[in-house]
Amino acid sequence: MRKIFILVLFTILLISGQAQKTTLTLNLEKGKEYRQVTYSRATIIQDINSQKMPIVMTLKGGMSYTVVTVNPSDFDLEVKYERLSMIMELPQGKMEFSSDKNDKKDIFSTMLSKMTGNTFNVKMAKNGKVLEVKNIESRIESLFEDFTDIPENQLEQLKAQMTKAYGAEAFKGNIEMVTAIFPDNPVNIGDKWTIKTNLESGMSASMTTEYEFTDLGSDYAIIKGNSVIETEDKDAYIESNGMPMKYDMTGSMSSEIKVDKATGWIIEANINQEIKGDAYIKENPQMPDGMKLPMTMINEMTIKNQ
Repeated sequence: MRKIFILVLFTILLISGQAQKTTLTLNLEKGKEYRQVTYSRATIIQDINSQKMPIVMTLKGGMSYTVVTVNPSDFDLEVKYERLSMIMELPQGKMEFSSDKNDKKDIFSTMLSKMTGNTFNVKMAKNGKVLEVKNIESRIESLFEDFTDIPENQLEQLKAQMTKAYGAEAFKGNIEMVTAIFPDNPVNIGDKWTIKTNLESGMSASMTTEYEFTDLGSDYAIIKGNSVIETEDKDAYIESNGMPMKYDMTGSMSSEIKVDKATGWIIEANINQEIKGDAYIKENPQMPDGMKLPMTMINEMTIKNQ
């Protein structure tokens, strides 16, 4: 009888241990600063008249998030870029831009420099979704106040490109890849859930990700994701380098994200994307017949908290 009792007790303890679930969520502290440092290497291969034209873009950036208010279901954050740089490797040669440069003749580096240090406001839900981004467009608008010698049409084109790359919607999509990853309910290791995200950086796309809770340590949790990416409106043209373009592309993304067990903030994330399809240039005065451009984009990204 004693042996049976011990066996039953052991079974109950084992089952209760297995049933103990983990709450994965953001639990940020008021007044504290949280950081993200991003390194991205994107290879874009365009097929122009059956000739492959590769472009490699290496981006580095540092951001800080200061918690202003902790609300019942979200956080009010002050966000700022601390450092930005870009290297573009083109068939014609290499171009380098950095917020650290002090060269008024380097327009893009000057704009990157102006973007650093200025705060904008973000409301982020405890599940990592970005609910609101405020003041970032006005920050972008202020980048161009000193460029009075640039023709108005070129200035508007630059503004549109910077807004597309760094505006509210682009920021939201880029950040949510590593913050909007948490389930609505507590989970066990091995549990899976699905999250949809909109991407707005160069082209509009939707991303559907199946996440899985794969590991739990004493001070961290690991979440892995597999995503399907698809352009949203295949008939919508956007301005790119002064020409209307539309995209018909699909792809995938794999991610492994290590978060702090107590705060939910990212410790390290490794992300790999591959997107293929076609870009279409609409008929225009520069290109009366338009053009179809088969394209492949491969992106390797690492994000850390320091």
